[in-house]
Amino acid sequence: MSNISEYKDIMAFHPGYYIAGIIEDMGISQTEFATRLGTTGKTLSQLVNGQINLSNELAKKLSVMMGTSIELWLNLQNTYDQKVIEIEQEKELDEQDTVAKQIDYSYFEKEAGLPAVSSIREKVLNLCKYFMISDLRILKEPDFLVNFRTGINTVEEKNIINSRAWIQTAINKAKEINTEPFDSKKLTAYLPKFREMTVQDPSVFYPRMKELFAECGVSFVLLPHLKNSGVNGAVKWINANSVVLAMNNRGLDADKFWFSLFHEIKHVLQQKIKTVFINAQGSEMQDMNETLEAEADSFASSYLIPEVKLKEFAPNSFTSDNDILRFAESIGIHPGVVVGRLQHEKIIAPSRGNSLKQKYYII
Repeated sequence: MSNISEYKDIMAFHPGYYIAGIIEDMGISQTEFATRLGTTGKTLSQLVNGQINLSNELAKKLSVMMGTSIELWLNLQNTYDQKVIEIEQEKELDEQDTVAKQIDYSYFEKEAGLPAVSSIREKVLNLCKYFMISDLRILKEPDFLVNFRTGINTVEEKNIINSRAWIQTAINKAKEINTEPFDSKKLTAYLPKFREMTVQDPSVFYPRMKELFAECGVSFVLLPHLKNSGVNGAVKWINANSVVLAMNNRGLDADKFWFSLFHEIKHVLQQKIKTVFINAQGSEMQDMNETLEAEADSFASSYLIPEVKLKEFAPNSFTSDNDILRFAESIGIHPGVVVGRLQHEKIIAPSRGNSLKQKYYII
């Protein structure tokens, strides 16, 4: 171990470096110097070679022997310690560059108000502060925020990093929303109101939707897509009285929006506080509890379009757009939701009924 540590333009001189110089100037051996100092040869050797820190006792002895202040020697040790920390931090920041380069920093300029910077180092520091983590590599840790499947279809590192970045952004946005304590009964009672909103314009239902969710203790966050995140929606409990329901606003077809919303609502009602649910692209990025996922899928489908009503309608491949429109009006649902359900279940072809669909633009 050397008594000098350096990295790039940072150099840290251990107190032992200066003691070695004094011994050389005195023209004596380390053994004799150790005797004069009142310590062992082993201790002095370790000190000179930077293997141990300068103790208060040795600082006191050196101050008497050399006619200097104790503070001078303690300051040498403190300065060395600080420089070593700077070196370690510099190395760690360099090692985070590869993570930062996988994140679209411009997204956080727009959505989080982070300053526009060109230096990768500044991006690392700004992102760490925003995500409230000490190291961007924490985004890769298996137990951070949400786990993913492993095995044959292993999720790519960039997807894991960005999905967690997206979820943390949703959590940060949720802190700006004032909510009541979570009330599952109230949320259940509001389900018919949410369903009625399917026939309304987003400019009408979106503000009201956020208000109703807040009354139930749910922070509803709608976020733009983050490149490589692959997340369409997520449910994350902050504590027993507060939960975040986040959705991606990319490709907001009405049918996808409402199915995803009710899917996530079911996860909220499941109240698995220690579980983070994500609805993502690719089966390998789905939450690992398949039973709860299937339950949420079934809930979303049947609540939007009751199975009894669907059987009475008895759609088939020849069902016309007018038939779908009349059925949707009869059950008070957006016709695009019906089309999406019939296409998903392959009752009608993907090319059928698309004129009844609607794409949302929600800011």
